[in-house]
Amino acid sequence: MTNQSLTGAGGEFTGFGNYAEALGDKAVWQSLGNTAVFTLFTAAPLVVLSFVMAHLVYVGLPGQWLWRLSFFAPFLLPVSVVAALWQWMFQPGFGLVNATLDAWGIKQIGFLNTEGVAMFSVVLVTIWWTVGFNFLLYLSALQNIPDHLFEAAQLDGAGPWRRLFSITIPMVNRSTVMIVMLQILASLKVFEQIYLLTSGGPRGSTRSVLEYIYDIGFSGYRLGYASAISYLFFALIVVIAVVQLRLMNRKAS
Repeated sequence: MTNQSLTGAGGEFTGFGNYAEALGDKAVWQSLGNTAVFTLFTAAPLVVLSFVMAHLVYVGLPGQWLWRLSFFAPFLLPVSVVAALWQWMFQPGFGLVNATLDAWGIKQIGFLNTEGVAMFSVVLVTIWWTVGFNFLLYLSALQNIPDHLFEAAQLDGAGPWRRLFSITIPMVNRSTVMIVMLQILASLKVFEQIYLLTSGGPRGSTRSVLEYIYDIGFSGYRLGYASAISYLFFALIVVIAVVQLRLMNRKAS
């Protein structure tokens, strides 16, 4: 509730002025929209893809140790390494992706500097990088399903698809709810990969709420205003978390 600056200037009490300014700031709403788009296009694919990967390993995909390693290994990489790797792959001219497109006679694309494409490039990188965590959670849940359920179903003549939808998916339902909740919250708090890959560009089309808070506080030196946006975003996350918990408890009951 002050106009405190990072340089030490200001500090006067402003009441709810910072909050009112934040609610009327188009850049805040743009960054919130970007965060919502990112969450929408990462949460669902990460949950579905991680379950499919875990189920393939669980049912005995040949070379299990190799698949487990390849699925989980990217998650162990630091975000700086992930960003550097994909910046090289997306690099116009000599990057692996654009060089492949060029070899196929397709016009090269500025994956990280083209509005409308950059966000989906960040989404792709995020899915590749973080799917291993959900994969591990699902694999653990699948391994806890009693074998006798599948044996009994098989004796009753249930095929693989019937066992999948009648036993496997219902038995990991609680894990699915937890993974969905964790994934939505993690996606809402996205910062590092966007900051390193695009710095919020082009023209703010990939800037998340947390990156805008960072820019306002440490580049614009407006700590008071950045704090106000932080509190508003924190309140939004709390509301979303409470709604998710209530839905989870309702399904459990």
